Amino acid sequence: MPARLYLVRHGKAAAGWDADADPGLDETGRAQAEAMAARLADLGPLPIVCSPLRRTRETAVPLETRWQARAVIDPAVAEVPSPSDDLAARGDWLRGIMAGTWAQAGDGLAPWRQGVIDRLTSFAEDTVVVSHFIAINVAVGAATGDDRVVGFRPDNCSVTVLESEGSVLRLVERGAEAVTEVR
Repeated sequence: MPARLYLVRHGKAAAGWDADADPGLDETGRAQAEAMAARLADLGPLPIVCSPLRRTRETAVPLETRWQARAVIDPAVAEVPSPSDDLAARGDWLRGIMAGTWAQAGDGLAPWRQGVIDRLTSFAEDTVVVSHFIAINVAVGAATGDDRVVGFRPDNCSVTVLESEGSVLRLVERGAEAVTEVR
């Protein structure tokens, strides 16, 4: 029986990718996280896995509270790794790769991308995974055979549903979309 994965994009961050390496949520993001937890409440309690970054950990808190559960921190579902620590350079780099395909992004990101897929296909039970825009795109691309880095634009706290069985991911439902601006 396949595991159902609820991929949640983190809530709205207090700062952009090119302004803070690890921002938490702003007031809107906290409200989005509460609304997401209310939507998913009846599914659980389910295991919760989240990226080690602050915005995903803070997004998971309302689910942890509702379900009296503790999220497992997993670096395999973290944000795409930047080749630079310089915040301005990170933003430029991200905007560049978002416009292309994984083949164009080069071999340097292949291990990270495969790690996301491998982790998601390893779940044996229904699980909520709180992650990031590009990581969710990796999962949807793997499920649909789409090599674009950005095949869709998951909104903050949107829920994309996949099924994982063996080494196969299947898209059940894309989360709500929004225009995401890399700042």
